[in-house]
Amino acid sequence: MSEKVCCCGCNKDQQFTELAPVLDKYAAVPGSLITILQKAQDIYGYLPIEVQEIISEGMEVPMEKIFGVATFYAQFSLSPKGKYNISVCLGTACYVKGAGILMEKLEEALGIGADECTEDGKFSLAACRCIGACGLAPVLTVNEEVYGRLVTDDVPGILEKYGFSK
Repeated sequence: MSEKVCCCGCNKDQQFTELAPVLDKYAAVPGSLITILQKAQDIYGYLPIEVQEIISEGMEVPMEKIFGVATFYAQFSLSPKGKYNISVCLGTACYVKGAGILMEKLEEALGIGADECTEDGKFSLAACRCIGACGLAPVLTVNEEVYGRLVTDDVPGILEKYGFSK
């Protein structure tokens, strides 16, 4: 049997091999769904529908419950994240100071929309609500790095810092 490799180059068989013992350990433990989802996301980087189905079967829990929990909590992602996860704050202070235009500039530069990942898996883009840096509005983060008081002309330089070139 050949190995299953996804679009980003990861080995799906190896990931399932890592997930199986998690299900063995926690599937019968009451209240363990969030723990299993967290560990699955650590393994896969996000929670694709196929993984949710595996968890549903392994726990004997309806898919609706798995999906409901995965979409309710902000810590879970249903789409792949890039090596560099860019989040643009669209909270009130940031939005009023131009965050919407920054988001459009990033979408244009990267060729992706919100909650998408570039084909090479290097960048993902997300909109978020207040990150607590209103005094620096508008703000975006790249992984844990915060960039504030931005204008659209700042976008190319920020992307270049992470190896992006058109």
